[in-house]
Amino acid sequence: MSVVRLSNAEIFQGNHLVLSRVNLEIGKGEFVYLIGKTGSGKSSLLKLLYGDLSLTQGEGSVAGFSLPQLTTSQVPYLRRKLGIVFQDFQLLTDRSVNANLLFVLQATGWSDKAKMQSRIQDVLEKVGLGTKGFKMPHELSGGEQQRVVIARAMLNDPELILADEPTGNLDPETSEGIMRLLFDISRTGTAVMMATHNYLLIEKFPSRILKCEQGIVLDSSVSEPA
Repeated sequence: MSVVRLSNAEIFQGNHLVLSRVNLEIGKGEFVYLIGKTGSGKSSLLKLLYGDLSLTQGEGSVAGFSLPQLTTSQVPYLRRKLGIVFQDFQLLTDRSVNANLLFVLQATGWSDKAKMQSRIQDVLEKVGLGTKGFKMPHELSGGEQQRVVIARAMLNDPELILADEPTGNLDPETSEGIMRLLFDISRTGTAVMMATHNYLLIEKFPSRILKCEQGIVLDSSVSEPA
């Protein structure tokens, strides 16, 4: 079953056509890299997938939502099926790790306190931070903060994690740890699309590659015609 499907999608920023004739499918549990030069359309593709840009030409669906028919009121429900990880951690600096995660659960409709605490502990264990929930963000290393962000992305058991340069601010050793974590997550059935400029990581952790180039998306899993 496809978590993401785009068919002849034309992706616009305002009136500017950024990517044309985009055809791709991402299956459950698949790990996909998204590469390309700055301005090549990577961010626009990600924005389309999480409902920040509208699909006005072509067909597409994400996590069961039709993109051409997606209404503004549906966007929050789409995003509950997604986990979004940015390069800058965007953690709330005035509250603990546990409180950061609790805020997201409350904002997405959870109300049972025991279930919320259990879910928070579960995702922190999965990212290797089971004993760090009481810490404030500034008390954590950059790698630990990124693990909190990944834990936050996992809270609602997403079908797809969109990671935009998640290792961009991290040293090589820490970056490898984050990569192993994201691959482990994909093996549990959550698809992962990761935008990156780090080709050393791609060599070390090979997987399918989507490349934005000259207004189109090239797919390493599709052989070029002879």
